[in-house]
Amino acid sequence: MQRRELGQTGFRPSVLGFGAMRLPTLPREGPAGEDAPEIDRSASRAMLCRALQLGVNYVDTAYGYHGGKSEAWVGDTLRELARELHPEVADPLAELRRRVKVATKLPVWKCETAADLDRYFEEQLERLRLPSVDFYLLHALDRERWPQIRDLGILDWAERQMADGRIGHFGFSFHDRYEAFVTILEATDLWGFCQIQLNYLDADFQAGLRGLSRAAERGLGVVVMEPVRGGQLARHPAAVEAIWDEAPVARTPAEWALRWVWDRPEVSLALSGMSTLAQVEENARVADVATPGSLSPEEHRLIDRVRDAYREMTVVPCTDCRYCLPCPQGVAIPAVLQLVNDVALHDDLEGSRVSYSWLDESERADRCEACGECEERCPQGIAISEWMRRADELLAGPRDGG
Repeated sequence: MQRRELGQTGFRPSVLGFGAMRLPTLPREGPAGEDAPEIDRSASRAMLCRALQLGVNYVDTAYGYHGGKSEAWVGDTLRELARELHPEVADPLAELRRRVKVATKLPVWKCETAADLDRYFEEQLERLRLPSVDFYLLHALDRERWPQIRDLGILDWAERQMADGRIGHFGFSFHDRYEAFVTILEATDLWGFCQIQLNYLDADFQAGLRGLSRAAERGLGVVVMEPVRGGQLARHPAAVEAIWDEAPVARTPAEWALRWVWDRPEVSLALSGMSTLAQVEENARVADVATPGSLSPEEHRLIDRVRDAYREMTVVPCTDCRYCLPCPQGVAIPAVLQLVNDVALHDDLEGSRVSYSWLDESERADRCEACGECEERCPQGIAISEWMRRADELLAGPRDGG
């Protein structure tokens, strides 16, 4: 698999990273809104094993992924796979760690005092079953969270952890406007890398292409998240499919999305939140051949047309990142918003209404109490409470007396 430089860190990651945010899960047993579903450890383990065999060497997780279960899964699974992949060495985990790096993120929104920095970091190391983290990020910084965490002394804290060898490289992930990105980017020379949302639909959204260039100019490695926009760009409504059919080379929608990201040399790697073994295989195949500048001008114009078509049809800019969950009332927010988009993308109101009826009653939009907790956590700034009201009117269909 191709390798690129991660800024000035000295590490050459695979262009495809393994994101542990959308792992396959087991059917929920308890009531909706309680603990997150359990990770399907067998299926997820097979996916990570195959990814490592195909050359992936960067695994990304975070404190809150899968309801707090992702970090522990990563720690346990890497130990299991180390013994399987390196049975010939005395210390299989050390051998695996020599070539496969782990990234995780501090939940900055949970940190209220300076003591919380140590408390959450120690908990994360315990979950990961590791003495140190190769790449450590401040999670989902924006214009409000950055000054709050900065004023807790995060930069001095991070510098101490790096000096002690407990953090290899320090960075941040970002969800806000470009101007806020520049402020954070230029606040310190400690940053070794950053993580931004980027795909052909969101080229001008948040940090966007301008942020990509600005970070690269400062010598930072750039990790791209949501290259397929939470899987949305892997689907193909009829209007989009008709455009893809004009392409000189037949490719899947997911491949087009990944190639657009990897066409830019400033991108160090793209994280894919893969959910199936087939997705691992396809993404790795594309990662072998999608070199910078390999898309032709004609292909870029085709992608521009697809972007325009999606923008005309997409109603809610939800990427299924699931930061809005858990909902205190148990509403399945991303699933509801996806059904709203499906109505527009696929012109199938009745189909979306059927799918909505399959949701447990406790997960439907009418359970929303507009508490606002989800909106505080939404990286896209979606007015979720208002959309829940509109979604229920759209998807529930006529009610008695209505």
